[in-house]
Amino acid sequence: MKNLLTIILLLSSFIIAAQEYKTHKVKQGETIESIAKQYLVTPFDIYALNPDAKKTIDVGAVLIIPNSKVKNEPVQESEKQLIGFKKHKVKRKQTLYSIAKDYGVTIDDIKKHNTFLYSENLRKGDRIKIPSYKTVVNKVTLNNTIKKYTVLPKEGKWRVAYKFGITVPELEALNPNLGEVLKVGQEVNVPNISNNEEKTVEENFNYYTVLKSEGYMALNRKLGVSQEELEALNPELKDGGLKLGMVLKVPGDVETSYIIKDVENTNLTSNLKNFNQKKIALMLPYRTHRIDVDSVAEAKKAIRKDPYLSVSLDFHAGALMAIDSAKRLGISTHLKVFDTQNQPSEISSILRANDFSEYDAVIGPLTPKNFDRVASELKSKNIPVLSPFTMPNQLHSNVFQTVPSDELLQKTIIKFVKSDSLPKHIVVISDSKHKAVSDKLKAEFPSAKQLFSRKNKKGQEAFFIYQTDLENVFQKGKNIVFLETNNEGFASNVISMINGMAVNGIEIILMTTDKNRAFEGREISNYHLSNLKFHYPSVNKTADIGSSRNAFVRAYRRVYNVSPNKYAVRGFDLTLDLLLRLASEEDLYKASSSDIETEYVENKFRYSKKLFGGYYNEAVYVVKYDNLTIVEAKL
Repeated sequence: MKNLLTIILLLSSFIIAAQEYKTHKVKQGETIESIAKQYLVTPFDIYALNPDAKKTIDVGAVLIIPNSKVKNEPVQESEKQLIGFKKHKVKRKQTLYSIAKDYGVTIDDIKKHNTFLYSENLRKGDRIKIPSYKTVVNKVTLNNTIKKYTVLPKEGKWRVAYKFGITVPELEALNPNLGEVLKVGQEVNVPNISNNEEKTVEENFNYYTVLKSEGYMALNRKLGVSQEELEALNPELKDGGLKLGMVLKVPGDVETSYIIKDVENTNLTSNLKNFNQKKIALMLPYRTHRIDVDSVAEAKKAIRKDPYLSVSLDFHAGALMAIDSAKRLGISTHLKVFDTQNQPSEISSILRANDFSEYDAVIGPLTPKNFDRVASELKSKNIPVLSPFTMPNQLHSNVFQTVPSDELLQKTIIKFVKSDSLPKHIVVISDSKHKAVSDKLKAEFPSAKQLFSRKNKKGQEAFFIYQTDLENVFQKGKNIVFLETNNEGFASNVISMINGMAVNGIEIILMTTDKNRAFEGREISNYHLSNLKFHYPSVNKTADIGSSRNAFVRAYRRVYNVSPNKYAVRGFDLTLDLLLRLASEEDLYKASSSDIETEYVENKFRYSKKLFGGYYNEAVYVVKYDNLTIVEAKL
């Protein structure tokens, strides 16, 4: 009896397995992506059952394919069939729009059958053919039929995926040409589930999309939510576990856009395992075509006067030093340098003339518009593109935004202040242009006192405050003053005034969420900034370039006979980080987990992936003035 029960259980398992999986024999020209689309599953589903397919798939190989969640039910599809033409002679004042409207067709329908209209304007007396159609409705049964869903206001990919119980990659597999952003009224393919099976997005909760290789421990560190809490809110986790692209319901107080966290620095040199030669492209606007290379004097003059050339050469010099440092660790690099000339036409020429499919990464171009052009072009090849200095206009899936955003800088300084448990009084001083930032700080620190710049008799911004405006504002103990402005005169007025009020047990610490040129002008006293222990968030810290203890500084001086500036340091830090990450994993994507934070001479990098886009650096410094030097601030 016991043996019989065992046989029945084995047969039951076999039947269930047969129902959930099918096999596919690979044909010439097929890829994992094309096979996934054919069966309405994702590439990740296939890789999970066929791990060897990650390396290569041979013609004739047999793959195990999971069944899609989409139901196999017939759907109605309508199509237009051309049944003939009507002749029309164009009358005075008639347009393609009015003619199309009269006959119930589209302008494209008319142009398609009167091709001269693609290049010529419609004129009175023209004789054109107007197509006539009939609508044929067919019931079509596909293998795993889908249904159409019309996108509602505020719905993005994650909302639609959550609603129909699939992952974001599964939604994208059902809609190969979906694009980055869904539009209201857009029709998309979704699983053919009944209306009562659709999930509702509840506004009092937040939602988070699972990223690559994220497990329960990583989510706990990132979101502060335990596995038990996640399973309670998402019961399907108990059966299927976490999946890439799965949309999870999380408590409403969990911040899911920017997760600022402290991570120990990772020493990538202790984990090098991929010693294949790294192929890197460097795209910068040298604009060498404008330089007379036969004249040393002219070349020096161009370097002094052309900011693009100067920055490019400095960054390039730092990158070469990084390549040399990586070489001593056994990492070989093939660097190809392209002069973009800061011209879209030249970038188009570079992209046409070169095959970037074998490159491990591209650094640049420098300006956002040109960078977006390259990133968009290389997105289909999945080539990582790193923005060295500027913020990309669009964070494509292959983009690495190496400069932290202004929003992240704000959040970091706010978190820094909140992390100090000692009693403190907050004062926010700003001009009207920065009222939104002032209000945000007030929301974060409800007991804060808000002050605004005075206005003149005409009601215009005067960019000053009176001494009397600060009477009884400061209290004994620690007082933190946030100054939000980009006006040098206003900054000087406030800084000099509050510097003289730090007496009789009143400690005043000056801070800002945006350290711009207003804090660097001639009217600003560095002595006052140092007295006030001026704090601000920064992309980089200021290294002691004058020190000979730093190996990079010593090497740079030995080669170029000058100390490196911030652009050269940036070139070194970014390039060395890129090479070490590539040597620690198969590719840059796998080496850019949010748990990895690296730090070099002046810059640090910790990448996090945007929900439906690329990677952004969320490693930010808080620095302060200390005895006329700028150092990293620690609590």
